[in-house]
Parts: sequence; C-alpha cells; structure tokens
Amino acid sequence: MQQHYHSVTLDVDKCKGCTNCIKGCPTEAIRVRNGKAHILDNKCIDCGECIRICPNSAKYAATDSISRLKEFKFKVALPAPSLFGQFKEGTSTKNIIYALKKIGFDEVYEVPLAAEEVTIAIREYINTHKDIRPLISSSCPAVMRLIQVRFPELIKNIIPIKSPMEIAARRAKEILTKEYGYKAEEIGVFFISPCPAKATSVRQPIGSDKSHVDGVISISGIFGDIVKNLDGEEFESIFSSSSGLGIGWGRAGGENLAIGGDNYLAVDGIHNCIEVLEEVEMNKLFDIDYIECQACIGGCIGGALTVESQYIARVKIRRLSEKIGSNSPIDKNKVVEQFENGYFNLEGKILPKSSLKLDDDLVEAIRKMELLEKTVKDLPGLDCGSCGSPNCRALAEDIVKGQANEEDCIFKLRDRVKHLAGEMYDLAQKLPPTMDTKER
Repeated sequence: MQQHYHSVTLDVDKCKGCTNCIKGCPTEAIRVRNGKAHILDNKCIDCGECIRICPNSAKYAATDSISRLKEFKFKVALPAPSLFGQFKEGTSTKNIIYALKKIGFDEVYEVPLAAEEVTIAIREYINTHKDIRPLISSSCPAVMRLIQVRFPELIKNIIPIKSPMEIAARRAKEILTKEYGYKAEEIGVFFISPCPAKATSVRQPIGSDKSHVDGVISISGIFGDIVKNLDGEEFESIFSSSSGLGIGWGRAGGENLAIGGDNYLAVDGIHNCIEVLEEVEMNKLFDIDYIECQACIGGCIGGALTVESQYIARVKIRRLSEKIGSNSPIDKNKVVEQFENGYFNLEGKILPKSSLKLDDDLVEAIRKMELLEKTVKDLPGLDCGSCGSPNCRALAEDIVKGQANEEDCIFKLRDRVKHLAGEMYDLAQKLPPTMDTKER
C-alpha cells in the first residue's frame, strides 16, 4: 500500500470538535470522534478548505521554513504567479525579486516564465490529441487528487503535461548546472506557494517519481520578510523575466487566456469543480476542448496560504499583467520541439486512489456494501453532522467499517433511550407474584 503524505495537518490541542470542517470538506475526509477531528488519509486531497473554515485555527499546512536554505550551496526561489498579487499597488516584479534576493536566495526563477512554456505545450497537445474531450488541466494538484479519489474514470481526461512549478525547477537546475558548474544536488529550489496541495505534490508527485522542487515555503510564511525588503530593483537575474501572460496564470481564467482558445471552460472553487466534473462524468461536456479547474475561489490568488483578499489580488494581477504586456521572451519553436520530444510530459501514469475499501475479500466487501445500503435506509437522512460524520451515508460507511455505532446518530440514540425508558417503566410496575392484589 502506498503511504499517504499530507501537508494539511491537525493541531489536536486547538480542535474543539465543532464539526465545521466535516461539512466543508469536499471529499468527506474528516470525522469528529471523542470531541476531536480526525483526517482520513485516503480521502484528503489537501485542498485547504478545512484550514479556511476552522474557527479555532486547528488545521494548518506543514510547509518548509526559510532556514532550510542552509542545506544547499546555491538557493533558488520559485515565486508563484499569485505571489505578485499580494503586495500594495505599484509594487513591481523586480521589487519582489530583489526582496527575495535580500532574504537569502541566490537566484529567482519566475514560475510565470515556465507557465508561458507550459501554455505552448498545452496548446500543442490540445491541437494534436483530439480523441479525448474535454481535456482537463493538470496545473492544480488538489483537483488532480480530487479526480483520483472521486472521479477515477476521468483520469484519462487529465492532460499529461507537467505543472509550471515543475518546469521552472527543472529549467533553473539545468541552467545553473551549465552556467556555474553546480551539481544538481547542490542547488536548492524552493517554491513560494499559495496552497498546501503544492507542498503535498512535491513530497508525493502525481504522475512522476520525484519532484525537481526541493522545498515549499508558504506565501503567508515569507510575506513579512518580503515586505521588509521591498526597497530596490538592483538585482539582475541570469534568468529571463516573464510576460503578463504568465503572471495571469495566478487568477482563475488566466491559463485559458494565455492558451488563447475559444472553446475552453474555466471553473474555480473546489465545490464548483465537483459540479463540472460530474457533468463531464455524465458526458455532458464532450463538445468542450479544455477545462481549467482551480480548487480555490479566484484561482491560486485565493489559496489558503495567501494573505491578500482574492478579490483585490485579482485586480492587482490583471493590472500588473496589462502593464507588463504579452511580449514573451520564450522561443516558441524551441518549446514546440521540446514538447515533441516529451520534455513537458508526465513520466508515469496517474493512478486512482480507492477511498471506499470495505474489505480485502471480495465476497465480504459485497456483503458489507449490502449492509451499508441497508444501514443508510435505516438512518434519518437529515445529514446534520451531529454524529461526527459529514452525512448519513458517511456514518453508514463508518458503521460498516466498525469505526462508529448506530447510536452515534442522535435520532437513533433518542429512539433507543425512549425504548429503554419504556422498558424501565414497565419493569417498575411489576411486583413479585407472592404479593397479594392489595399490596400490588
């Protein structure tokens, strides 16, 4: 069995067992037992919805500290496109790159630059592979894990192109190895991330054996240090600067805008993604060429590890993109050639993840499934969450697995107490037969 790694983590001491998280989780990956939440490894997709919704800050993302830079001879920052929308109006990309240099990075490779390359690769793939429709973007790891867990039939629809983060890390190491003679293991490449799913994808890549990224630092964790150093532009990187098309990837619809098609669909928000994927599963969107799915409302600018309101960040990203313009430094012909040689392709298959495994034995699993359906019918169907499971079907699943009892349902418990109270009353009226009628 594959070990599951998750960036989203629970602080048990802060958890009050309020059940808010179990209702907001899109994959029903959380239960509350004995007054504390519990995350199910086989269902969690690290979307960060529980981090957003928890009123007690009991959920958090386990990311890397900037102190990890000491482990490498040469340190490279990979700022996500969404990072450039977190600062006050008028802050340039050069201001931010200069600040990252002052914090401790030796170089900065803009992920938006890699996004422009991936844009070309996606366009080529869409034009040369017309057998499957719609194709689904692979840029959001939370959506990819959602498909693995809830929509395994749609894995074939995921476009097998690596994310801009992975391409940026690979490019940075290739150039630095060639220019400065460093060994790949001496170069530490750190992604500045808006979401916990990226941290998970580095530790446990989808469709690849190993990530080119060495660590993930959250935007919220490094934001203060950047703000303190936004006072210059003098740092000149050996890497090219991205255009507005790449930076636009930070907001919902930016990927489709860069690709430039007119038969594409953009959807943001994990619950909205689920609705669209259900439509795809029912073959209702076969006439759409490409779907850009982003787990966070507003796209990456709405990630759980960002600091700015996604509504404000959306405007900042748009204005910054327009100001920089769309003149990309990328050699399109070279990218197309590398695409044809498989440079941008995922190396391995994307495999489904079983989230409902009742038993290893098939016969016993079928018996348990029948019992599950019967248990669901016996429950009230109100999906109140008082039992610690997100809905009645999830409770039935937990009961069949031996992880819960029918009396965990407050309505079943009430009926049981009422029945017991009736039996106790009847027993209280009974007297030994040796007593006469008057005594009775």
